[in-house]
Amino acid sequence: MSHTLYSASVQRVQRCELAVPGSNPGMFEKALKSGVDFIFLDLEDAVAPDDKVQARKNVIEAINDLDWKGHGVTLSVRINGLDTQFMVRDVVDLIEQAGHKLDTILIPKVGVYSDVYMVEAMLNQLEMQQGLKNKVGIEALIETALGMANVEDIARNGASGRLEALHFGVADYAASNRARTTNIGGLNPDYPGDQWHAAISRMTVACRAYGLRPIDGPFGDIKDPDGYKLAARRAAALGCEGKWAIHPSQVALANEVFTPPPAEIEKAQRILVALKEAAAQGKGAAALDGRLIDAASERMANNVVRTAEAIAARG
Repeated sequence: MSHTLYSASVQRVQRCELAVPGSNPGMFEKALKSGVDFIFLDLEDAVAPDDKVQARKNVIEAINDLDWKGHGVTLSVRINGLDTQFMVRDVVDLIEQAGHKLDTILIPKVGVYSDVYMVEAMLNQLEMQQGLKNKVGIEALIETALGMANVEDIARNGASGRLEALHFGVADYAASNRARTTNIGGLNPDYPGDQWHAAISRMTVACRAYGLRPIDGPFGDIKDPDGYKLAARRAAALGCEGKWAIHPSQVALANEVFTPPPAEIEKAQRILVALKEAAAQGKGAAALDGRLIDAASERMANNVVRTAEAIAARG
C-alpha cells in the first residue's frame, strides 16, 4: 500500500439519489416519503428559464418547512451552472435562508477544479457570515468532455476541501462528446457492449483514489425497470455506490441493487472469520469453500460488511 492515502472525509449512504424539479413543489412531500437515501431539489435542467426564480423560492421554502432529517433523507440542491446568471443567487439565497438544513450542493457540468473552488469559496464566506455550525458539502457532476479530461485533477484538489462525491451525467456527457445516441443511460444497440463503461470506470477510479463517492447518473426510460437494474448493476460492478432516480418507481430498484444481499454479507463475514482464525495460526491465507482467500479478500469483505452496517444504521 502506498504511503500516500486519501480517506473519505464524509461517509453517507447514497444508494439512490432522487431528482425532484424545484418548479414542482407538489412532488416534494412525495419524494420525502419515497424511502430514498438522497434527494436533490433541482434548479438546473429540470426547470425552465422563466421558472428559475420561483423554483429557487420553492426549494428554500421546502428545505425549511419539511422534515428531511426525520425521514432519513440527505438533502442536496443542484444549482444552476457557473456559466449562467442564476448560479450566484442560487448559492447566496440557499445558504442565507436555508443553509442550516442543507447537506450538500450539487454543481452541474464541472469542467475544471476551479469550478469547484469558486463555489467552495462562496460557501466559506457565506457560512462565516451566517454563523452556521454545519458545513455544507459539495458534489460535482462530471458530464462534459472537459470534465472527464480533468476528472483526476478535480478529485485530487477537491478532496482536500468540501468535495464529497462525483456523479456521472450520461446525457450531457453524450451530447458533449457528440455520441450518436439519444438514450439516457441505456445500452446502445450500435455499440458492442456498455458505451459508458470507460467513462464511469475512469470517474470511479478518480473517486476511490481520493476518498470521494462515485455515483452513477440517470436512466431515462421509467417504463423499463429491468433496463434500469441492468445499468445499476453495471455501475455497482465498477465500484459506484449508488445511482440517480428520475422517478420514485426507480428508488426501490436502486436500493435493491446497491444493498448487499444477505448471502453476500454472510459470505463476507465468513471470510473475515476464516482469515482471523488463520492469522491466529500464523497463516496469511486460508481456504474457504475450496477457494484461496488472503488479505485482498479481507479488504473486499470489509467493504461489503461496512456497507451493510451503514445501511442498517440508516434504518
